[in-house]
Amino acid sequence: MSDLGGVVVAAALPYREDDRAPAGLAVDYDAYAEHCRWLVENGCRGVGPNGSLGEYSSLTDEERRRVARTAIEAVGDAGIVVVGVHGPGAHQARHWAEAAAEDGADGVLCLPPTLYRANRGEVLAHFEAVASVGLPVMVYNNPFDTKVDLTPDLLAEIARIDNVVAVKEFSGDVRRVLEIRERAPGLAVIGGADDVVLESLLMGATGWFAGFPNVFPAESARLFELATTGKLDEAKALYEPLVAAFRWDSRTEFVQAIKLGMDLVGRRGGPCRPPRGPLSDVHREQVRTDMGRALAALGVA
Repeated sequence: MSDLGGVVVAAALPYREDDRAPAGLAVDYDAYAEHCRWLVENGCRGVGPNGSLGEYSSLTDEERRRVARTAIEAVGDAGIVVVGVHGPGAHQARHWAEAAAEDGADGVLCLPPTLYRANRGEVLAHFEAVASVGLPVMVYNNPFDTKVDLTPDLLAEIARIDNVVAVKEFSGDVRRVLEIRERAPGLAVIGGADDVVLESLLMGATGWFAGFPNVFPAESARLFELATTGKLDEAKALYEPLVAAFRWDSRTEFVQAIKLGMDLVGRRGGPCRPPRGPLSDVHREQVRTDMGRALAALGVA
């Protein structure tokens, strides 16, 4: 399989209180498995464990491996699982890619080196190491967190690496969608920021690696279908009242905001592990307001 498109949800990770666990929060694997199944049952194509929304950097190595296995086992043949293999260097990222391959993942999502502002040659070497494992690779452009921008011209070079099949584009610049398609026509562009997803899909993105579908999976799958089948008026009508909530996906507190959104619709969001702390009162109230508008538009308020 080389197609990693469609709505793939960066699945949020639930915890339960446990004084013996890091920061007093233990991963609730049963709840995570149920959540992954629920996302696919509600129309999403698959899930992405161990992304930023999955708080991979706050997990122990044992937890991180088990989270990926849990998602793979929970989804089974009903959807795809694209495992985050981000690491400070190529050897760490390749290690996680090898583990994902052993555990039966359909593909991997990979940032450039996460703690080092890599140059062009180092970025290429990083992705070459991960791609050598043999799974389809979706490279992840998040210049805000990595300080490395996978520009369209650089992506044209990365796309020549065997097994690199897609890019999760999180720069927020929708002008890049067409430029990437022009410079690297074999590379699938996957919308990475919820608050510009419709614009990205209309410009030719073929997937959405998504945050807020943790809250609205069926509605998000419907939005994707409308956008990719040319039903623009219906897509805009559905999208517009959701965008205020979706904007939180591009903010520093996106994990906390999405987990609060899950709580507000009766799902299991809950707390985050450090370094992420609770939302401020101001942010919490704004998320509630933005979510209220979305829920009212969807007829569930």
